[in-house]
Amino acid sequence: MKPYALQVLAVLVLVFLGVSADLYLPTLMSDIINSGVMKGDTAYILQVGLRMLLVTLGSLCAAVLSSFFSSRAATWFTRDLRRAIFERVEGFSLHEFDKLGTATLITRSTNDVTQIQMVTVMILRMLVMAPIMAVGGIIQAYQQDKALTLVLAVAVPVLAISISVLASIAMPWFKKIQAKVDQLNLILREGLTGIRVIRAFNRWPHEEARFDRANQDITKTYVTVNRMMAFMMPIVMMIMNLTSLSILWFGVRRIDSGGMQLGSLMAFIQYAMQIMFSFMMMAMMFIMVPRAQAAAERIEEVLAVEPTILDPKEPQKPSGAHADLEFKDVTFCYHGAEKPALSQVSFHAKAGEVTAVIGSTGSGKSTLIKLIPRFYEVSSGAILVDGVDLRALRQEDLRAMIGYVPQKALLFSGTVAENLRFGAEEAPEAELRQAADTAQALEFIEGFSGGFEHRIAQGGTDVSGGQKQRLSIARALARKPEIYLLDDTFSALDFKTDAKLRAALKERLKGATVILVAQRVGTVMDADRIIVLDEGRVVGMGKHRELLSTCPVYREIAQSQLSEEEIA
Repeated sequence: MKPYALQVLAVLVLVFLGVSADLYLPTLMSDIINSGVMKGDTAYILQVGLRMLLVTLGSLCAAVLSSFFSSRAATWFTRDLRRAIFERVEGFSLHEFDKLGTATLITRSTNDVTQIQMVTVMILRMLVMAPIMAVGGIIQAYQQDKALTLVLAVAVPVLAISISVLASIAMPWFKKIQAKVDQLNLILREGLTGIRVIRAFNRWPHEEARFDRANQDITKTYVTVNRMMAFMMPIVMMIMNLTSLSILWFGVRRIDSGGMQLGSLMAFIQYAMQIMFSFMMMAMMFIMVPRAQAAAERIEEVLAVEPTILDPKEPQKPSGAHADLEFKDVTFCYHGAEKPALSQVSFHAKAGEVTAVIGSTGSGKSTLIKLIPRFYEVSSGAILVDGVDLRALRQEDLRAMIGYVPQKALLFSGTVAENLRFGAEEAPEAELRQAADTAQALEFIEGFSGGFEHRIAQGGTDVSGGQKQRLSIARALARKPEIYLLDDTFSALDFKTDAKLRAALKERLKGATVILVAQRVGTVMDADRIIVLDEGRVVGMGKHRELLSTCPVYREIAQSQLSEEEIA
């Protein structure tokens, strides 16, 4: 049983007790009035009054406790809901991220969950109490006077129909609001993350106008919805007042004819007001429920998405001691793309060798790298590690073998040591220093005021692009994996640092399988094997000298970067 289930059960019991107490008070008042007590009946009045006081205190205690338990139940429920969303999103492949979008996932995990939390509290406090109060009030009113209950038989359906019609009209607009919140969040996120580019190109007026359009759009939608819902309270109050007037009109006639006592009329009015008040509470809930329903549907969309990349039921283990990589006729196509990003790619990257991948922009180099950790699933063909298909391995086992340095270097907020230990939590400081030294990062790390304890801002905004790349390489080295995936990780380095880093890596990575993606010919020319990609196809494979004479695409790239003497 969920931990909040007992809290909900407690709320239901307390609400029932509290409503029962509230419904009992008008009956006690009716007894006093109908008994015609005089001055000599002080003891009776005190006795009934004490009972009324005890009932009121009991109702108060039940209301306080039900509010406490409802708040706890709603908080625990949304805690579990956020955890479920996070765990589901953590299992998504990049395909699901591309399909849903980061901005909407953030909104659904925060704003939408908050909407559900607020409504859950209100449901446990009000929507549970309202039907009990309405049904109990109708029963008590019927016991007081059967004929006068016909007034409620007319008023209650009219009120219910009015609320239902308004709620059904407003529901589609609340769905539009959530979509517009997504768009506003997207624009705001882009404005904050891209602030340097926006300032550099003096695009603040354009971004302000873009944000203002989205802001005005959501404001107009809110105004439209609020105008619709503004009709609800006047309609409810009008029906309540007309009901009270009708009860008094017909009740006085009933008293005049001797068919009803004054105390019963007073009690009947109290029950009628409780019934109307319960419907007013439901009306207030219907202002919030449509938006929460829209939020729940959006969260359900996330939870209903089944990840395309799953672990096998009977996972295997790589058979060899070294992680040889082999691509067998691998074809991959992005979702919605007209043509494949990679077509029939085949090569064998052996342990202890450096396999470099080079090609023009958009040739599929980074896509090839992303297929190895199973960020995406191959469309056809297979990728083997020591003869075992990646799809036969657990994702956790596969990624434990990989040291990945992405094309866009990413650091997390925290100390330098915490970033380097991201893939090896127990790594001692000596190994961190060794990894940093190999990555040519030790010198600038020691230049920080706190050394390895220097705190890095979120995203590494307080270090340069070259420093971020070297720290990312050091992070991969500290993990000591069998496979290194270096996705254009030397692009921000000067030629001198590039050469020193490649020489240090060559010594450090002996025995490991290295896949190196680069734009510079100078970075890949010493590799054991160079794969040349063009429009997703392998158009050349071999060493530097061999490719210069056999691969026109590679020679063209080399001629654009090297002098004739260097090529010769």
